[in-house]
Amino acid sequence: MTSYGDAAFSLFLRKAFIKAAGYSDDALDRPIVGVVNTESDYNPCHGNAPQLIEAVKRGVMLSGALPMVFPTISIHESFAHPTSMVLRNLMAMDTEEMIRAQPMDAVVVVGGCDKTLPAQIMGAISADLPTVVVPVGPMVVGHHKGETLGACTDCRRLWSGHRAGEIDAAEIDLVNGRLAPSVGTCMVMGTASTMAIIAEVIGLAVPYAASIPAPLAERVRSAEASGRVAAALAVSGRPFPSELVTPAALRNAMVVMQAIGGSTNGIIHLAAIAGRAGHAIDLTEFDRIGREVPVLVDLKPSGEHYMEHFHDAGGVPRLLAELTGFLDLTVPVIGGGMLADRVMRREDMHDQHVIRPLGRPLKSQGAMAVLSGNLCPRGAVIKHSAASPALMQHTGRAVVFESVADLAERIDDPNLDVAADDVLVLRNAGPKGAPGMPEAGYIPIPKKLAAEGVKDMVRLSDARMSGTAFGTVILHVSPEAAAGGPLALVRNGDRIKLDVAGRRIDVLVDDAELVRRAAAARPAVERPERGYAQLYHDHVLQADQGCDFDFLTAAPAAASDIEEAAQ
Repeated sequence: MTSYGDAAFSLFLRKAFIKAAGYSDDALDRPIVGVVNTESDYNPCHGNAPQLIEAVKRGVMLSGALPMVFPTISIHESFAHPTSMVLRNLMAMDTEEMIRAQPMDAVVVVGGCDKTLPAQIMGAISADLPTVVVPVGPMVVGHHKGETLGACTDCRRLWSGHRAGEIDAAEIDLVNGRLAPSVGTCMVMGTASTMAIIAEVIGLAVPYAASIPAPLAERVRSAEASGRVAAALAVSGRPFPSELVTPAALRNAMVVMQAIGGSTNGIIHLAAIAGRAGHAIDLTEFDRIGREVPVLVDLKPSGEHYMEHFHDAGGVPRLLAELTGFLDLTVPVIGGGMLADRVMRREDMHDQHVIRPLGRPLKSQGAMAVLSGNLCPRGAVIKHSAASPALMQHTGRAVVFESVADLAERIDDPNLDVAADDVLVLRNAGPKGAPGMPEAGYIPIPKKLAAEGVKDMVRLSDARMSGTAFGTVILHVSPEAAAGGPLALVRNGDRIKLDVAGRRIDVLVDDAELVRRAAAARPAVERPERGYAQLYHDHVLQADQGCDFDFLTAAPAAASDIEEAAQ
């Protein structure tokens, strides 16, 4: 706290000013729980944040502590230029510094939209004050012509139908008002749902907090319960976030991410969260887990249902009961005890069809596979649970787009030289290249092919895609083209081979030719002139390390980074 050189006077002055807000000495003598407010008119995902904050405050006060609400940055996926991913690290810095700067004994972070929860968890780990995560919760589903709809898997499916001429302008406008029928995060297994589940599995949120729909009274009661837990943490002073985010807890998170059909963005965020706690995510281990742990949760985009159905089926506690053989249940959780205490008992289970048993999985392997090959020396990711089985082994001709702008300009050109069995390649869309890895990896099917009935193609990029998306899409190629990665060397007409079973993606060009192309290559992205954009460009890590800033992570440097620094 601010010091004026005299400790007694400093306290006297602080109390004088805070009493201007009407606080009594009795209130100020109690444990303090900070409550992060991410309400924003630009963030409909957080539309229920004011109600949840009031409930958190009530829980804190009922437990004898004093809540103090303060604001931080709020990021909505659709209203953040140039991308929400650029701003995730800024929000993490803001969260960390505001927790560190202001007097509090524990903190409650309220958030939910895709980059919000990762940013808040990253900041909380770095500040390392006892923390409770309160997700805002998923939307409820919408309906159209007797069909259940959800943002944004159905957004993409129906828009593809509109592009193909199957849905007219009047109907797509009607659908537009029905896809997101309430406040809250996307109600499919997108990034927001994935990260809320991860927060609960790691032990930073109370049971069922990940899945309760945003508009329900149960969501408000969960927030009140979170306030009670935060008040207890303010008294006990433990556990710290760094004591919860352990290698064992991170491995549990990887198991669950594979089992839920989680967002590909989740592994980037988990790597960043791990890095803040001084650990590293092993992508080889993540892939190995995916070979052993099947997809059990039948939610879009891998399945058919939505988050409210996952909650009705028993949420995370029911899922944990199906995965006990893969998890370390001795890891600690907020509120005391271990993860084992949160596993649903068999006598509390009911018949349902959303969380499958191990003997009857939705997919025989986990949601994601990690690829290697001459195009991605440090890895790439495919969500094969939401891809086309017929394209899991595929060789096709490269059709290259140099940037997101080039993609937007040419993808629907009727003269584009492209066929259904080609491989669409987008580069300079990674952390530095775009900047911020926009969700452009879900390259649209060229309009002329969509009109012919083509629904999927192999698509390859150093970008991300929304966790709500589907298709045979290879993402997070690392290192990215703008950082000198081999994706920069691909040319139109090169043959690219995808072998998901073999976990490889390769351009079928000999090494000598690639070396020749590399010698002639020139940087495609200029360094920004000033401000946060320049800071981001200079210090952002690659996708395999979570796209955090190199000066914020506590994880040991990767061998590849040490070699680059030496050169």
